[in-house]
Amino acid sequence: MYTFDYQRPASAADAAAAIQGDARYLAGGQSLVQAMRLRLSSAERLVDLGGVADLQGICLDGGNVVVGAMCTHASVARSADVRKACPALAELAGGIGDQMVRNRGTIGGSIANADPAACYPAGLLGLGATVHTDRRTIAADDFFVDIYATALQPGELVKAVSFPALQRAAYIKYKQPASRFALVGVFVSQGPSGVRVAVTGAKSTVFRATELEQALSASFTPEAAKAVRMPTTGINSDLHGSSAYRAAMISVMAARAVAAANAR
Repeated sequence: MYTFDYQRPASAADAAAAIQGDARYLAGGQSLVQAMRLRLSSAERLVDLGGVADLQGICLDGGNVVVGAMCTHASVARSADVRKACPALAELAGGIGDQMVRNRGTIGGSIANADPAACYPAGLLGLGATVHTDRRTIAADDFFVDIYATALQPGELVKAVSFPALQRAAYIKYKQPASRFALVGVFVSQGPSGVRVAVTGAKSTVFRATELEQALSASFTPEAAKAVRMPTTGINSDLHGSSAYRAAMISVMAARAVAAANAR
């Protein structure tokens, strides 16, 4: 690991002020620290957000549940407010990695890293969430750009994510056995704004499956999802599964997610 300066501010304002030059936010360390340890990434300064109290906490705000950026996966999974407002989000958080990962990883760190097989991006896109930063608000549809790339500007700090309260929603993923990341993960929801279907693990970034959204808008049933043949264009192909396999699994996972959503 290369040498670096370490800072642990107590407020979001101090954290933003500390981002000068070649500096990175540290929000759980599940990806950045490992990359730095292997000398695949470097930074002159790490600004640890673990002591910033105003980036933590979960609350209900009207028809939304607001999750602070430094809330761990474990805290989201066990939150009574999240379980009440959007049980699918609690279940998603509870299925990330293992217990050690859930105790350290945070929602803000996950979405800022934008791993193409991460679970939270599917939750944001599948629910139509909004990302709140120290500069602006960003709709989930505009947030994820490409592999490990988001709409965040240099030094922009994620403060919270707000999710609409929806009961008819579910997330199902087919895990890679070793990493527990999604080979294919599908989040479905049906609410006042219509049907949304988000897919992770299948392309270079999370995406909305419009073919499935159209079919499920006509009939929100597992049968309707299974009948959709997803195109293989842009779908990942590697030693874990061909593009044709992943495309077929999208419809299968979507069908299971619809069944789970309808069972609530």
